[in-house]
Amino acid sequence: MRFKRTLFQLAMILLLLTACQNTPHLEYTIEQFMKTTSIRGSSFSPNQSEILFSSDESGIYNAYTVPVGGGEHHALTQDTLNSVLPISFFPHDRRILYRGDQGGNELWHIYLRDTDGKVTDLTPGENERALFAGWAHDEKSFFFISNKRDPRHMDVYEMDIQMFTSQLIFKNDKAFNFGGVSNNKRYMAFDKTHTRDNSDIYLYDMQSGSLKLITEHEGNISHSSAVFSVDSKSFYYFTDEDSEFRYLMEYNLETGEHQVSQKEEWGISYIYFSQTGKYRVLGINQDAQTVIKIYDTTTGEHIALPSLPAGTVTSVNISKSEKLLSFYHGGAKSTSDLYSYEIGSRKHTRLTRTMNPEVDPSHLADAEVIRYKSFDGMEIPAVYYKPPHTKKGKKIPALVWVHGGPGGQSRVGYRALIQYLANHGYAVLAVNNRGSSGYGKTFQQLDDQAHGKGDLDDCVAAKDFLISTGYVDKNKIGIIGGSYGGYMVMAALAFRPEAFEIGVNIFGVTNWVRTLKSIPPWWEASRLSLYKEIGNPETQEDYLYSISPLFHAENIVKPVIVLQGANDPRVLKVESDEMVAAVRANGVTAEYIIFDDEGHGFRKKENQIEGHEAILKFLDQHLKGS
Repeated sequence: MRFKRTLFQLAMILLLLTACQNTPHLEYTIEQFMKTTSIRGSSFSPNQSEILFSSDESGIYNAYTVPVGGGEHHALTQDTLNSVLPISFFPHDRRILYRGDQGGNELWHIYLRDTDGKVTDLTPGENERALFAGWAHDEKSFFFISNKRDPRHMDVYEMDIQMFTSQLIFKNDKAFNFGGVSNNKRYMAFDKTHTRDNSDIYLYDMQSGSLKLITEHEGNISHSSAVFSVDSKSFYYFTDEDSEFRYLMEYNLETGEHQVSQKEEWGISYIYFSQTGKYRVLGINQDAQTVIKIYDTTTGEHIALPSLPAGTVTSVNISKSEKLLSFYHGGAKSTSDLYSYEIGSRKHTRLTRTMNPEVDPSHLADAEVIRYKSFDGMEIPAVYYKPPHTKKGKKIPALVWVHGGPGGQSRVGYRALIQYLANHGYAVLAVNNRGSSGYGKTFQQLDDQAHGKGDLDDCVAAKDFLISTGYVDKNKIGIIGGSYGGYMVMAALAFRPEAFEIGVNIFGVTNWVRTLKSIPPWWEASRLSLYKEIGNPETQEDYLYSISPLFHAENIVKPVIVLQGANDPRVLKVESDEMVAAVRANGVTAEYIIFDDEGHGFRKKENQIEGHEAILKFLDQHLKGS
């Protein structure tokens, strides 16, 4: 009987496998993809019964709560014009802070929502940009940075939460980046960026008024603030001294001694401590994926997270009692969901289900981290998305996807547009061309003042990998990217005019002279670093002219579609206006979509639907159908 039962089980397995192979591939509409919800953030309520988060379920980000043990979500805001991005519950009541801008202009304000739903703008300056910088340890105030005094400089303020009056506690005329306040309110940390590869840390003693450089060095070494210890005796910071990757250092505030705290094989992205310091959480950028490590600081033991399906855990947050933990989990074929977890137990609860149940993950593309060789033999990392219904012998179109930046990174994770395109038969290779972050400082430096050269050739060489798969049509490969990736798209069309069949430019830079001369004033702390990496518009205008696609548009012979937010403060709409006009002057197709209520990135679902659908229609007409 056991033998017959085994044969029966094998037969059923074969039958199921055959059925799966014969299941027709389903192509989903953009509306079905966009019924998937995007969520972010997590803040425990004071009694730890709820978690505050942001969701675009309504079509735009609003504030919601969900019970820690699971249950119905409750909407706290119903904004229809501007995204609501929750910051935190108040320490002792259910009031919340959130941030928002106006139509994507990045002039962030901090808002208070009372328990009765009343909303107050706590930083109401007309041209003010204000960002939350943490609760004071005594929970009677919070810190924030603002440029209301001088548009170029982000000063540090403290706001009490009784009368909501703010006090300027550090006048930042040195273009520092704020790095945090110690729990005893004695020290503030500031980063000074000379260039991307050379930076320092200063500590400001609020008792004496003295400012001390703690990272004296020679040559190019990067330093950046991490966090103060809970007992205010130590300060942790990142450095890449004698290393390709960032590691963690500890500075003793009493003795002035420095010592290595933790090194990993890859770069450490962040660290934070729980309320009493019992737990230390590290995020590691490991080959385009986040790896979380949690340690019990009293025993040194590693705290294991619950066992979950394939994917990545991110955004770990520990409750004030240090008994509960929240985190996100998702993968290339699944959106991120929010979970709660009782530390030390096996009990974890999935609090959200953001994926549209109409979309079957089996019809989406897996993400594979690969390497390919570029024109000079250098290995280039990339994330490859292969359409699941690809059949041997049938050639399909493909896209080279270029991330934003400069210095960004393509990472493994769910991206609606990539999956939408893969679901409709397009292979996508998200490249990490030279100059990308995450692979060591030497690799990241390779495109400094050489943009549109080796980095662009890396993108062109990506075609060889796609063709080598055996199922990509070598005559149907396009290039797509946003922001800096959009620049690479236009650079490809202008400087390698025959390399790609089409381009998809999503708010990409096309005139570096204008962009660098018109960067937002609040970027003052990073201005010289940008100049060092890309070029100085005051002294290198000819060079910037030479790498700007707008001034070489006469070379463009392949169709392009351009998407632009009218309120974009980084890539001004006029750049895309001029680029589109120049391409059309060649008699070449240049489709153009402008969103009047968006900035640098499209947050509203209705705009994402319109933009994504337009991209697919353009590709089907000019790439797949060519």
